[in-house]
Amino acid sequence: MVQVIRSTVIAAPIEAVWDMVRDFNGHDRWHPAVATSVIERGHPSDKVGCVRRFRLADGAELREQLLTLSDAETAFCYCLLDTPIPLLNYVAHVRLTPVTDTDHTFWEWRCRFDTPKGREAELAAMVGENIYQAGFDAIRAHLNVEAA
Repeated sequence: MVQVIRSTVIAAPIEAVWDMVRDFNGHDRWHPAVATSVIERGHPSDKVGCVRRFRLADGAELREQLLTLSDAETAFCYCLLDTPIPLLNYVAHVRLTPVTDTDHTFWEWRCRFDTPKGREAELAAMVGENIYQAGFDAIRAHLNVEAA
């Protein structure tokens, strides 16, 4: 099993960052890899169990399911249901924590998944850089803040 853990500090209050990342169907508005996204069956994007179907900028289509969402803990968990990328049994966790002395936000994004033997390092790097780091950078740009 592969595990990827990335974290960063965003120079913005936790409420501003949570407002952006909490919307399970909002990643097409800020993540550069995501072209379009829709919640299936018309469910609200904060309903645990809802499924988002989205298309990447390269045309690939994926489906993910929201497993948990906690406003009190500023955290959510989701899994991949369908993907052309061999990220099997992929489960990810996003958690935001306030950095109280600076009014910044600590953001941890982690996942675990299985993949065909020999592709572990390649796919871990792809998730860590193209998804997680690109997401951190995109939120900073969207909120117009520098790296903390």
